[in-house]
Amino acid sequence: MEQLLNVLIIAIVALPATACAAIALPSWFGVRLTEGYIGRIVGTAFLLATLAGATAMVPMFASGKAVHIVDLGNWFTVDHYSFHGTLLADHLSLPFAIFVAALTGLIAAFSRRYLHREEGFSRFYLLLALFGAATELVVLAGSLDMVFLGWELVGLASALLIAYFNERQAPVDHGLRAFITYRLCDVGMLGALVWLHHEAGNCEFAVGDAPWPALSPSDNATAAAGIGALLLWASMGKSAQVPLGGWLPRAMEGPTPSSAIFYGSISIHLGPFLLLRASPLLMQTPAVAWAIIFVGGATALHGSFVGRVQTDIKGLLAYASMTQVGLILVEIGCGLHYIPLIHICGHATIRSLEILRSPSLLRDHYNLELAVGRHVPRTPIHIERLLPRAIRPWLYRHALERGYFDALLTDQVVYRFKALMQHIDRLDQRITKMLVGSPPTPPASPDQKGSAK
Repeated sequence: MEQLLNVLIIAIVALPATACAAIALPSWFGVRLTEGYIGRIVGTAFLLATLAGATAMVPMFASGKAVHIVDLGNWFTVDHYSFHGTLLADHLSLPFAIFVAALTGLIAAFSRRYLHREEGFSRFYLLLALFGAATELVVLAGSLDMVFLGWELVGLASALLIAYFNERQAPVDHGLRAFITYRLCDVGMLGALVWLHHEAGNCEFAVGDAPWPALSPSDNATAAAGIGALLLWASMGKSAQVPLGGWLPRAMEGPTPSSAIFYGSISIHLGPFLLLRASPLLMQTPAVAWAIIFVGGATALHGSFVGRVQTDIKGLLAYASMTQVGLILVEIGCGLHYIPLIHICGHATIRSLEILRSPSLLRDHYNLELAVGRHVPRTPIHIERLLPRAIRPWLYRHALERGYFDALLTDQVVYRFKALMQHIDRLDQRITKMLVGSPPTPPASPDQKGSAK
């Protein structure tokens, strides 16, 4: 039974990775694959991954076994550090892994017709398989080291799919913006890793007071607060929390299926999933717990207000996703475990369906207006009537400007950083010129001498 569980859990990650390789290797050697072959191999991989997870769940939970660890051995050793690979199946990871495989498989089946005869059909499925394998690695990781490996691959696939329509400039710019946001926030994950290794010697998820294995509390309160703050910063970027959520509505430039799987269902929920894995360490410091509640609450209010003035359906759904993820962070900050997990699965399913439905919804609304013979307005929720009249104009301006966060980040952070780097570059050129001197003037060639005469 132990060997069977090992094979099944490894298969959940290995099957999508194999599908990715099966598309990438022929393309590398110039072999053009048919759409039917690509769709079948990716769909079959996620179907088998779903069945592998469901099969592994039955003997585990039937026997009352709460945790199963798959040891992948040491991958490499550098001085006193060794990267030890482990996969972890428990009450948190295994249901979520089945959910990810099933939902990604449904998106793969939907995309066969939606992207039929698109020039980047093979590229889309390659990135979808890479995303599925990376997400399963994040979910089933037995340590924060393994989480970081999958976390980076998820960010790469996400940014490339936002820029899927690379013949236009806007998707490329928006993909770059998302990638830069990911990289800036991933510094928090990397810093937490280094700090944990110096403090505890490892980043393994251990059995403790939480319902599932998680990061253990630290004996050093200062270290616990610092590591918790860094993990919160990492999750804010991936889950589009304020003030870093400006990339999320722009990410809807990608294909509708990738918008559904990334920003409606799975990728945006990896931040809360990380916090659930680290909840004992986070809850050790009240300041970190209150920071999670504050960030989540502020994001929920921001997304709710800004979403009410959106004129496109995908932008509205992007801010609706941001609102729900903010509420999930509030639940985690309050010390809850199973309620955030149920909220994640329920919201991911509904939001993915809504985003997939959004293109045809516009068509249906147009047909409805043709049948009725007049404009059919959207029924508003007049929450503003509950607020004082004096602050309503300010709230509308706040919503229309998307909270001014994009302008503040651009003017006060990006441009100032760019100006600083330009100043450093000019200073470097002056110092180099002072130390080396002006370069000698090259002698004129005979042709140049003749032309001068």
